[in-house]
Order: sequence, then structure tokens, then C-alpha cells
Amino acid sequence: MRLVRRPPSSDAELRWNPDASDGGLSPSALSGLDAVVHLSGAPVAGGRWTPARKRLLRSSRIGSTSALVHAMLGAAEPPRVLLSASAIGWYGDTGTSAVDEAAPAGLGFLAALVRDWETAAQPAAAAGVRVVSLRSGIVLSRRGGMLHALLPAFRLGLGARIGPGTQYISWISIADHLRAVRFLLDRPHISGPVNLTAPVPATNAELTRALAAAVRRPAMLAVPGPAVRLALGEMSGELLGSSRVLPSRLLQAGFSFDYPEIGPALIAAMRR
Repeated sequence: MRLVRRPPSSDAELRWNPDASDGGLSPSALSGLDAVVHLSGAPVAGGRWTPARKRLLRSSRIGSTSALVHAMLGAAEPPRVLLSASAIGWYGDTGTSAVDEAAPAGLGFLAALVRDWETAAQPAAAAGVRVVSLRSGIVLSRRGGMLHALLPAFRLGLGARIGPGTQYISWISIADHLRAVRFLLDRPHISGPVNLTAPVPATNAELTRALAAAVRRPAMLAVPGPAVRLALGEMSGELLGSSRVLPSRLLQAGFSFDYPEIGPALIAAMRR
């Protein structure tokens, strides 16, 4: 069953309204389901972080999570598992230090947003539902997200390093992201935060070189940090900050990545 905001196109879809306190769902809508996977959230890189944009980022995550949890707990037979989207923004700027799920929350708007986002799912955990917070890194897909935005420039030979290039980017291939979600659905002993990132984070310079090689074009340019700050304001911290996040809990649970390194992951993303 898939929840959609538009009129359903088949019996496999159910319309909901994440702005409503109960999701606009009847108490029986989610009753008897084995699990719920919740991935709602407006794109963080969808524009400058104006006050209005920040409100949208919060409501699309926190509001929708609260509504879904309310609907789940109102069911006669609530789902037993909730895999709820989260983000490595929890850790803030980690510099060159590698962190995993044991690290505390960082500082800044995004770290506070993720903290409140995960908190919105906790009433489900308190009611006995197994809750996993999917702290996803940058998901590599040519159909959306960061890679989709970068590809036109790189294919024209205009790929560029951002700022110093030494800042880490924690990423994951979309294939491994989907496999990790399925893996966690079947691991009843795992709850709480789980980092969905590849085991080898890449620096911005490494990603730039790997993407240029994947599209067989040069990438000799660089965008100075001050220009990024001027163009993007507060959001520039997501490009100039460093995020070196490791998937310790996935690895400890026995998950094996198909694409642990950035080069092969980008080549595979070009084919999907």
C-alpha cells in the first residue's frame, strides 16, 4: 500500500493529507500492516533557507511524521515497525572526524531539524512499535537529488570543485539505500538511529574527479567558498561543511554494500 497526496490511481494506493493531525486517514487505514516506511520531506537543497523555506522543511518532516504516527496508533492493530526517514544532518559539521550513530547531535538549523524530526516518531516507540530512524546521506541517483543537479554541468565539461574540496561528503548509492531499507525491515533486533551511508565517505574533490571520470569530461573549475556563501546564504554550510559519517550499525549487523566507493557507485548510477 502506498500513501499518495493525489487521487489514487489503483487499489494499491491510499490518499492521505500529511498536513492533517491524523493524516486524513481513517483509524482502519493502517490496521494490520506489517510495517510502514516513511520518507516524506521537502528537498533541503530546494533554495535559500528563508524563514518560509525553513517552515516548509520542518512541517514536511515533523508534521508529516506526527500525522503518520497518530494514524498508526489509532489503528486497531497498529503496524509493528516504522522505518522513518532522517538524515546525517543530525551530526552537523564533523570536520575531518569520522562519526557514527553514537555521536551526539551537532549544531545548526539542520541538526535541530533532524533532532525534532526523530523526536516526532518517538510516540510510536513508546507504544511498542519498533522505530528505526534512517539517517541517510546523499543518495546518488541520476533521476533526482544532488547527482541529478550536477550532471548537466559535468556533461558540458563545466564540473567544478566547491570551496576547498577537502570537505567530506557522506553518500550512498540508491541501490544500496533500497537494499538497506529492506535489510532493516527484516532485522527485528535493530531500532533507533541507523546511518545509511557508504563506508568510504568522499571529499568534494574526490567526488568531482570521480564524476568527471564517469561522464568522461574534464572538471578543472573551482567555485570559491565566498561565492557559494553569497549565492546560498545559510544553506551554503551544507556544501562547504564536512560530513564524515560511517554506517557502523549496518556493518555490525552484517550488511554488505554493493558500492562502498564513490567511483564505481557513480558509474552504476549513470546506468540506472
